[in-house]
Amino acid sequence: MTKRMVFVSKYIVPKGFRGITLYPFIFLRDAKDKRNAILVYHERIHLRQQLELLILPFYVLYVLEWLIKLCYYRNRNKAYLNLSFEREAYQNESDFTYLKKRRLFQFLKYI
Repeated sequence: MTKRMVFVSKYIVPKGFRGITLYPFIFLRDAKDKRNAILVYHERIHLRQQLELLILPFYVLYVLEWLIKLCYYRNRNKAYLNLSFEREAYQNESDFTYLKKRRLFQFLKYI
């Protein structure tokens, strides 16, 4: 992935978040985060998740899972942190070889 696909926008990235991935782009809230390899790799993992689910179904599943976890945890942040997509990305964001060895639909392991 080229760095040309990473943009800075405090308007697109929700407050309280440092980045958001909207296929095929990564948006970061702060320009200094473009040099944060772990954060960018975390977002690259989301790009792979979105691509393997053909993009739109990713967003549908993401929101549905968040709503279910919100009912369960009754806490927005805890629901977010326990999403299968986020758990996969957070657990593997420091392993810069992860995307080379990642199997399809690996996020299912984190449900």
